[in-house]
Amino acid sequence: MREDHDDGTVARVAAIDIAKASGMVCLRVLHHTIGGRRVQKVWTVASTTNTILELGDRLVCQGVERVVMEATGSYWRPFFYLPEARGLDCWLVNARDVKNVPGRPKTDKLDAVWLAKLAERGMVRASFVPPKPVRQLRDYTRTRTVFVQERTRHKHRVDKALQDARIKLSDVVSDLFGMSGRAMLDALVAGERNPRTLADLAIGNLVKKKPALIEALTGQFEDHHARLLRLLLGIGDHLTAQLGEFDRLIARTLEEITTPPDRSGTGSEPATTVSARALAESLDAVPGIGPATAQIILAEIGADMRRFPTPEHLVSWAKLCPRTIQSGAKNSTGPAGQGNPWLKGALGEAANAAARTDTFLGACYRRIVKRRGHAKALVAVARSILVIAWHLINDPDAF
Repeated sequence: MREDHDDGTVARVAAIDIAKASGMVCLRVLHHTIGGRRVQKVWTVASTTNTILELGDRLVCQGVERVVMEATGSYWRPFFYLPEARGLDCWLVNARDVKNVPGRPKTDKLDAVWLAKLAERGMVRASFVPPKPVRQLRDYTRTRTVFVQERTRHKHRVDKALQDARIKLSDVVSDLFGMSGRAMLDALVAGERNPRTLADLAIGNLVKKKPALIEALTGQFEDHHARLLRLLLGIGDHLTAQLGEFDRLIARTLEEITTPPDRSGTGSEPATTVSARALAESLDAVPGIGPATAQIILAEIGADMRRFPTPEHLVSWAKLCPRTIQSGAKNSTGPAGQGNPWLKGALGEAANAAARTDTFLGACYRRIVKRRGHAKALVAVARSILVIAWHLINDPDAF
């Protein structure tokens, strides 16, 4: 198998096309005697730990310089983490960038061979895979986000159960799970049905709405609704307790993550390391960013900005800037792309909060919304927040 040219940037490369239960490995190395020729071998590897460790040892013995892989979902993780622990240079690439050539048969073997050829010629880009402490922080923040969403869904189910019992409490109480609302819900579960007695549980500003509360609490709440409400409230309380445990785990993990000693990259004078907890506190001071949002930002982009040399690199990676399309003398913009949904979701919430403030970010939103609309104005504010976050993480002394 003779190549037309042999000017690839990587001499010894391995590529893995990963599925759930196995991976197709393609090893391409230079021929030991014939110049301009490569030796290629393709085989299947099971996705078990021992088999992947054996694969890593084999690739190390072959002197492989780079291992490139692409997969859907999270099946790539054992194929990335275990060989990386063996000292191999592992790259995870986007499947969009390594699509097979149209007209060729679509098989796992041909995909692995094609990926290896692209890798040896330097025609693929590595995706951002953070170090292990940041990956652990990601697991905590993402799971916490899922738990918050699940708790919100259970709160909506509680309101639907009340609506089924003709209890219109949510029409009067702004927070159904506040101190007054939760006291009334617990009383309903305990067997209290008198609307006046339930309305007497109101505290604070709700005392003034007692007549409206009596009217809203008048319905047909039965034992069936009480049993259903008890289960839903129990699940909500359990999720709240778990969220508190996640907060403690995240706080402990933030202490283990620090910025690199030489953030400037010049090495002229060593910079002091800063913990991610201190970075989260500085991000918390940005309008629209709260403690949870600051933790999500650090979990998604990490504390080492050398991976993103400039704010524009980070904004482009997060897909918060339009894509440029040039055809002849005509320049236009296209959709930005999907990006990281966890990061974009947190930045969207922060932008929505910052848009209502009397700050630079709020003024930016009000200036853009007049001519571009609400959605694009929020994206612009989210981009500005991400740029501010890059500067605060890259140079904590700039705060």
